[in-house]
Amino acid sequence: MKAEEFDKKFDDGEEILNALDLSKAKRSMQEQRRVNVDFPAWMIESLDKEASRIGVTRQSIIKVWLAERLEELTAMKKYR
Repeated sequence: MKAEEFDKKFDDGEEILNALDLSKAKRSMQEQRRVNVDFPAWMIESLDKEASRIGVTRQSIIKVWLAERLEELTAMKKYR
């Protein structure tokens, strides 16, 4: 299928998934990379308490909180 035909089907709201090869599809910027961060003991204790309270791991709560903060910063930049 040519790009023009694909674009027209998409614009017309027609089904296009059958025209795509999703076997090699990847979400951009989702590659995992390891980092090491040193935190003071009081911060680890606070993180562990909050993670336990909501039933997630320390790593999960750190990732969620960092993602939330980065999204806030991105949103603030849009309105400047």
